[in-house]
Amino acid sequence: MSGQVKYTLDETHIPKNWYNIMADLPAPPPPVLHPGTGQPIGPDDLAPLFPMSLIAQEVTQEREVEIPQPVRDIYRQWRPSPLYRARRLEAALDTPARIYYKYEGVSPAGSHKPNTAVAQAFYNKEAGIKRISTETGAGQWGSSLAFAGAFFGLEVDVYMVKVSFNQKPYRRALMESFGARCVASPSEETESGRAILADNPDSPGSLGIAISEAVEIAAKNDDTNYALGSVLNHVLLHQSIVGMEAIEQFDMADDYPDVIIGCTGGGSNFAGLTFPFLGQKLRGGRDIRLVAVEPAACPTLTKGKFAYDFGDTAHLTPLVKMHTLGSTFVPPPFHAGGLRYHGMAPLVSHVHDLGLIEARAYQQIECFEAGVLFAHAEGILPAPEANHAIKAAVDEANRCKAEGKAETICFNLSGHGHFDMQAYTDYFAGKLTDQTYDENELAMALAGLPSVAA
Repeated sequence: MSGQVKYTLDETHIPKNWYNIMADLPAPPPPVLHPGTGQPIGPDDLAPLFPMSLIAQEVTQEREVEIPQPVRDIYRQWRPSPLYRARRLEAALDTPARIYYKYEGVSPAGSHKPNTAVAQAFYNKEAGIKRISTETGAGQWGSSLAFAGAFFGLEVDVYMVKVSFNQKPYRRALMESFGARCVASPSEETESGRAILADNPDSPGSLGIAISEAVEIAAKNDDTNYALGSVLNHVLLHQSIVGMEAIEQFDMADDYPDVIIGCTGGGSNFAGLTFPFLGQKLRGGRDIRLVAVEPAACPTLTKGKFAYDFGDTAHLTPLVKMHTLGSTFVPPPFHAGGLRYHGMAPLVSHVHDLGLIEARAYQQIECFEAGVLFAHAEGILPAPEANHAIKAAVDEANRCKAEGKAETICFNLSGHGHFDMQAYTDYFAGKLTDQTYDENELAMALAGLPSVAA
């Protein structure tokens, strides 16, 4: 049999609850600390940035959290997203492995990010907030929050990492079409942005810098809250809808993954697909391998330190224990802008520290090669971020071929590449290079990690 096989559910199968991995962990994650006192933070410490409903989700231990009906109603526009069996890719690789991918590029913004953007916009609207400030790397998150803001009548200010602001003008246009305001970061609009520009007028920006600007705007304006597209517990909670749907779709396929793969920048799409499966494993289900894939030019899990650090460059955020390259680390300007973050989600970092997931890093050219192979076989052009997951899936399929094993591989195709054509133009023109970070800069950034009492 050749060609794709599509496993689809109708809207009656949209989950009614999100899944919370916290309920099934063998050990709780380290607490979030106040940067001034070094003590665990309380709800009031986060109140200037988030509505209480999201703060409650950030700390809940409940296994299931109800999805509000207005959120489910909007999810119906693209959810459940399809699970495909990639038979043509299997044939191209001549592998005995069965390869599946959960395709999140069907959303209005073209990625998995609206799963949390819609939820965050809903809770902020419910709390009487008028405006949301946020950051974005490649633009998937900014596009998604702009889309969600339009549905709930919220103003959205997006601070976009400058290198991506210049590389991806169509992402900017999409945000503006949904009514958001998009600003290149670092900017002259904030104290943190002006400080960076004073030190380096040509700064390409980073997600850490853009977070500082967005947090500063929210902290100084009572009518404005901050929204983050990855990293935080409530974001990973909202993304769990991906894996929950996938579990039901694998039941339809009469199959179950041996290996699940996701690209990792902040950790949300990886956690969204893998955590529901990991929860089943922790509750006595089948043993599976979970593989997090990151760029070699920003290798948080594979080269970073598991330590307390700030989530932003200007040190406006609480301290979280995560795999980090240091909050002052500025990654080189490779094209997978959504993966250019100095830290990893605390929950993803925690399960990695517990030995429950694996991590590997790839260079960008080999990832683009895998993405083009996938496009030829499956007819979908992936986002540069998703190419990392595809590269790992190809390597796993080749391993199965070498070992003669018919394993089942599943990866999250977290978004399409329709707004990333300049990256592909550069790739085909031979202009892409494998970016390397400055070892001295990394050492300095790690040396500057905050001191936290044991």
